[in-house]
Amino acid sequence: MCDISASDGKNVLMRVENLKMYFPIFSGVVFQRHIGDVKAVDDVSFEIFKGETLGLVGESGCGKTTLGRTVLRLYPPTGGKIFLDGVDIAGLKPRGLQQMRKRMQMIFQDPYASLDPRMTVESIIGEPFRVHGGLSGHDKRDRIMELMELVELNPAFMNRYPHEFSGGQRQRIGVARALALNPDLIVCDEPISALDVSIQAQVVNLLEELQERLGLTYLFIAHDLSMVRHISDRVAVMYLGKIVELTDRDSLYLNPLHPYTKALLSAVPIPDPFLEEKREQIILEGDLPSPANPPLGCNFNTRCPSAIGICFQVDPDLLDVDREHRVACHLVEAK
Repeated sequence: MCDISASDGKNVLMRVENLKMYFPIFSGVVFQRHIGDVKAVDDVSFEIFKGETLGLVGESGCGKTTLGRTVLRLYPPTGGKIFLDGVDIAGLKPRGLQQMRKRMQMIFQDPYASLDPRMTVESIIGEPFRVHGGLSGHDKRDRIMELMELVELNPAFMNRYPHEFSGGQRQRIGVARALALNPDLIVCDEPISALDVSIQAQVVNLLEELQERLGLTYLFIAHDLSMVRHISDRVAVMYLGKIVELTDRDSLYLNPLHPYTKALLSAVPIPDPFLEEKREQIILEGDLPSPANPPLGCNFNTRCPSAIGICFQVDPDLLDVDREHRVACHLVEAK
């Protein structure tokens, strides 16, 4: 059990401590030899408060999706702890984990690949009831119709198949499926990135309305920084398997401290031509290092324009530098 503390009266729903998710690398065809690991998530710690939206941002390949799936135990973690209301689900057996899964659901990135094309909408939304039980017959059908209305879909279409719907409608089906068991936490894995721009705002507004109405908690994974600013209460910035900065939304966008966060925000266009002309854009040189062979010291030292000697020797810890503002950077610690 974990001591669930509160920060400024906020109750912690999920606490992640030193979480690791390594994918082993093997060599050889017959006699396979373990020669290394892909460190997709490497010693990550954070908490999610009840009723909030925690945004998780970072460039492609940094481990965002792997982190989201690992906290739901879709991947068995290599190390660390995952507390949900005080229960460490990282070490639960299958039966105990199935009971906790009712409280954790996921909205997947691709609305085309995440729905079985051979199942009707009624079967897709009703699948959680088949797995976990609880409803059957007319009660199950009534609940499915209620869920479809909740996500603004016509219940008359419940016997249709996914290919008969648009991308935005398919994502709404995925949202309805995630809501079926009344979860506390929903991991939204880039739920709008595969949708048309005209539909993205509708889906985000729906998620916000559902959160207010049902008291949901979101881990919102995205790479669109403007959308994350709109929907999130706090934001965590991830780079090469580690969280490098974590703070509330306004502090991150007004006063970013980590060099990587500054570079990310400098790439966001400003809709004011005069401010856009004066904006300093930070161009990072080089590519993202391989998570199978991260650099010694700080993971960002190969691309950081301000790296100093200690950055190439010691991996910085994620420390509080201000009220609820955590940064993993030797440059910030030195100030």
